[in-house]
Amino acid sequence: MAEEVTLKLKPEESERPVQPQAEQKAETDIQIAPVTEEKSKPRKSRGEDVEIGREVLLFGKYPTKDVVITDRSMATIVRFNLQAYPNIFGRRKRKSYYDTHISVIERLINKLMRGGTGKKVGGKVIRTSGRLQGKKLKVMHIVENSFEIIGKKTGKNPVQIFIDALQNSAPIEDTTRVRYGGISYNIAVGISATRRVDVALKHIALASLIGGFKKKRSLSEALAEELIQAAQNHPESYAVKKRIELERIARRAR
Repeated sequence: MAEEVTLKLKPEESERPVQPQAEQKAETDIQIAPVTEEKSKPRKSRGEDVEIGREVLLFGKYPTKDVVITDRSMATIVRFNLQAYPNIFGRRKRKSYYDTHISVIERLINKLMRGGTGKKVGGKVIRTSGRLQGKKLKVMHIVENSFEIIGKKTGKNPVQIFIDALQNSAPIEDTTRVRYGGISYNIAVGISATRRVDVALKHIALASLIGGFKKKRSLSEALAEELIQAAQNHPESYAVKKRIELERIARRAR
């Protein structure tokens, strides 16, 4: 008899046993972490100290947001930049209204960088032989030290004292020379807000140079004393004296 041969065939794909769905899901599931958008950090512009949730303090100590300016004309001109040490490195120098775009503290620093008066003031010629010309960092530390002296003497914010001194030193009227029919004479004219701030800063800087010239006290001490006296509208202040003199001459020329 012929032997019987049995062949075992491979089961087709349709006939293969199906795995449970739970097992298939376990093999194919991939955990994907949720995508979170990163918050864009504020750009730090050159020359500015931008901080989040905290005010940038002048010299790292004195706030400027609470400073009150009662003179409305000066309120549109006086500006405090977001800088701990105000210095814009001469940008916008060739553009119009340059002075209105820089900090008023930096304008005071620029006024102090001078080589003296060059003429007789108070019976003598004040010359510093260029010791402060171009040395902005040195003058900046002088202003910082004077603000520390003001804070210790008055117990108030030195920035507010400086603004009060600026307002009391800014003249309202001035004179100009006109020529008519071969005769020149002075007439009274009003002063713009930019000119008022510039004249007040010039007189404050000049008073500090005179107060510290050939004397035992430093320039920081002389500047601090002048700012305190001008803030109190004291008649001994040099800047207040110059304001009263300019306004008196303008009244006579009306």
